[in-house]
Amino acid sequence: MSQPPLVHARSLIKKYGSLTAVDGIDLDVQRGEAFGLLGPNGAGKSSMMRMIGCTSPADSGTLRVLGGDPATEGSAIRARLGVIPQDDTLDTELSVEENLIIYGRYFGLPWKTCRARATELLESVQLADRAGDRVETLSGGMRRRVTIARALINRPELLLLDEPTTGLDPQARHILWDQLFRLKRDGVTLVLTTHYMDEAEQLCDRLVVMDKGVVAAEGSPQHLIRTYSTREVVELRFVDSPHADMAEKLTGLADRVEVLPDRLLLYTDDGDGTLAAIVDRGLTPAGMLVRRASLEDVFLRLTGRSLVD
Repeated sequence: MSQPPLVHARSLIKKYGSLTAVDGIDLDVQRGEAFGLLGPNGAGKSSMMRMIGCTSPADSGTLRVLGGDPATEGSAIRARLGVIPQDDTLDTELSVEENLIIYGRYFGLPWKTCRARATELLESVQLADRAGDRVETLSGGMRRRVTIARALINRPELLLLDEPTTGLDPQARHILWDQLFRLKRDGVTLVLTTHYMDEAEQLCDRLVVMDKGVVAAEGSPQHLIRTYSTREVVELRFVDSPHADMAEKLTGLADRVEVLPDRLLLYTDDGDGTLAAIVDRGLTPAGMLVRRASLEDVFLRLTGRSLVD
């Protein structure tokens, strides 16, 4: 028999006054997978994470985390979770190692165990040489790596990451991605929120696309792209004419045309052929680009707006 999901939600609802942040969501997170909640700000991702993390009660519906009910077993569930919040909550006046040790004590771990795990974890995130440094001296990317190490001090079965790379430069993001790949390889189950489509494609085995508190689509990144987009996308930019006007001159050249404020997107399975057809019509865009379809294109198809709106 297959193992039960680590997170099981049915008809889950969360309200803040008159605002329904999560509106009847169903989802399951299986052991060992990296599961993503993808969507723009305000989609309900963080509200879902707080409910899964047993820090915000659901208003209605069923939620089970690690087999327990957050409403009655929240403390026991939290002891088996690791949480990486959007904003670092490290104590900047303590050393890197002290942040991990003190956090481990919150779980009732002995001092000796906390020290041993802190040494092991800082080695794993390549910060062993900074163990004695105060946190305030670290870069943003290093602080995120310390936060990951701290979240693992209790050896969690489930790691929750809320916008883990927001604000990081590209190099720091890729270093962090490598750390998360290693955790998944070691059997840690990941649930992460993001509005970066490339991050979701890189990290997630499976994800849900959220919009206005509901699930718009669910599946692997590759499945969603195949289902809701063409293989390639042609991006065009015009300077002298409104993009909406230019879209009318492109009729019949693509399966679908999206008009965005700064560019036109033409969805096609043959990007180079579409570019040639555009030139044949005598059109001269200021910029042209052929790229593969992405999760952002999926979101545009499902909601009519960009992931970062």
